[in-house]
Amino acid sequence: MSKTTHVLADAVPKFTPTVPNELNNAVTTVLGWAAGIGLAVAVLGGLLSWAAIAVGHNSSNAQLAARGKTGVLASLIGAGGIGATSALVLMAYNLIGNK
Repeated sequence: MSKTTHVLADAVPKFTPTVPNELNNAVTTVLGWAAGIGLAVAVLGGLLSWAAIAVGHNSSNAQLAARGKTGVLASLIGAGGIGATSALVLMAYNLIGNK
């Protein structure tokens, strides 16, 4: 090991980040509820959007059908965003906090 490497290795403190168990339970609960409620709203939005598409096509209302299609895409993107964000936050939290 060179002199420079040895000096740099000594300059970095030995630190292990930890999260208290009380905070761990609270964070997991909040993330679980937020993801669950968000996904439920996304499913409800998707169902209402599919209903708007059906009503729009059956009544020859192209504007309502187009808004329904936009709503379906927004619901899918929202559900994917909620799932990805929740997974990333839990992954980062578990990598850093649970040692």
